[in-house]
Amino acid sequence: MGFIFLTTCLGSATVFFFRKPGRGKAQKIFIGLAAGIMIAASVWSLLIPAIEEAEASGMIGWIPAATGFVLGVLFLFGLDKLIPHFHGASGTQEGLSTSMKKTTLLVSAVTLHNIPEGITVGLSFALAAQHGDNPAMYAAAMALTLGIGIQNFPEGAVVSLLLHQEGNKPKKAFLLGCATGAVQPLFGIITVLLAGAIAPTMPWMLSCAAGAMMYVVVEELIPQVHLGEHSNAGTLGVMAGFLIMMILVVAFG
Repeated sequence: MGFIFLTTCLGSATVFFFRKPGRGKAQKIFIGLAAGIMIAASVWSLLIPAIEEAEASGMIGWIPAATGFVLGVLFLFGLDKLIPHFHGASGTQEGLSTSMKKTTLLVSAVTLHNIPEGITVGLSFALAAQHGDNPAMYAAAMALTLGIGIQNFPEGAVVSLLLHQEGNKPKKAFLLGCATGAVQPLFGIITVLLAGAIAPTMPWMLSCAAGAMMYVVVEELIPQVHLGEHSNAGTLGVMAGFLIMMILVVAFG
């Protein structure tokens, strides 16, 4: 799980070489890539395993999948309404009213949206541990980690460069960029440690994580892809990200 944190830090390190976030096509491609990876991960790494786990336990597969998905959406929706943060797509503050600086709000937004990704990776490894006799499960968990790591690099870069643009020195922007990714291994490890306790609710937990990730995609990433010009580049990025994640999970899982 340290890999997903490392890739965030590597992306954040670009602040030492560049001074402004990418504009136009490049930025939209990277954002689209992250969105596509998260969509594919939600389907192949979370919802499909949730349905399979539920059916293996004698339940109707779509019931826990749909219920957990809705709960995940509501959970992120609630956090969006409560926690003060900066909305990248509209450039406005969201959540409860606060006097916090724009830098703090930006870090809060990215940190908030990184939590579901960490939980997702943790759930994937927890599921693999429950099926220790099936090495394909561990391969799928590793593929998911790789996919999340790939999308963390451009995300870390964009965050640190935006922080630098807001007046933070490169070193501080780098450290803050890394900090936004620290929640991923933290929540991933916590999820793995709780694996035994959450085993009976695994179908709901997997689909809940899927709902949370899809909320991030639709609320934050897709709007940024379609703002202004070059939306086609962002759309192609989404398609490429989805394809990459699908291949990783299916081929190595």
